[in-house]
Amino acid sequence: MDIKAVFSDIDGTLFSHKTNRVPSSAVHAVEDLQKQGIKFFLCSGRNAYLIRKSGVYDYVKPDGIVTMNGAQAIVGDESIFLHPIPANVVDALIKFAKRLRFGLTLIEEKEGHINMIDERVISAHEKYGTRFPQPRTFPDHYDRVIYQAIAYCDEFDESLFLPHLTECKTARWDEYAVYIMPKDCDKARGIEATMRHFGWSMDQCVSLGDDYNDIEMVSRSGIGIAMGNAQDEVKAKADYVADDIDRDGFAKALLHYGLISEIRN
Repeated sequence: MDIKAVFSDIDGTLFSHKTNRVPSSAVHAVEDLQKQGIKFFLCSGRNAYLIRKSGVYDYVKPDGIVTMNGAQAIVGDESIFLHPIPANVVDALIKFAKRLRFGLTLIEEKEGHINMIDERVISAHEKYGTRFPQPRTFPDHYDRVIYQAIAYCDEFDESLFLPHLTECKTARWDEYAVYIMPKDCDKARGIEATMRHFGWSMDQCVSLGDDYNDIEMVSRSGIGIAMGNAQDEVKAKADYVADDIDRDGFAKALLHYGLISEIRN
């Protein structure tokens, strides 16, 4: 294998929400990768600001990040790829949010705003220890460039608006929260842009994930790894199913493929 880069989801893959930290074995595994010259990237549904606020940088120092489910790729301090949601789709989302009365977060490159805060918004954010964005009244025509949206609704409400957004797809991350993104955008696309930036192919990268928005990157990377705590749909697409995040699953997976020589706690 000629592996050049490892891409990791954050929540449930690298960062445990049971212990609220990155396992020490994973911290050392990332250090060992980078010492060998293998680059390490975080790959998240969050934007760059929320990734910083998550506290993950207290444990690892990535060579870059793929943010907003692939809508942006950053190498060092340089944004090398951006893929916004069409403005007409953003306006349609705002209308549905007002009509169906659900919370809607619109995420820009460096910030995000939410139209309202209710029990569903609070519940979703409490589970992941994240803060909701600054509230803002959304006009019918939004005047900012949006790269990702989050609708705080159940699957029934999603079934009412999604058929009308033919340019979009969704990835649910909570009972009451679902990512909305362009159909041709996902984490794998951000990874492809990053690999292309370095002149590498997708066969030369490893991806690790656990949730629905990780399916594409796990299935399209050279090696796709699902955590032991991953959704069954992610496991079905993976080349290898690792142990649980809290049983050193991250480090064990890299050891399995010979990318590190030992597990250090």
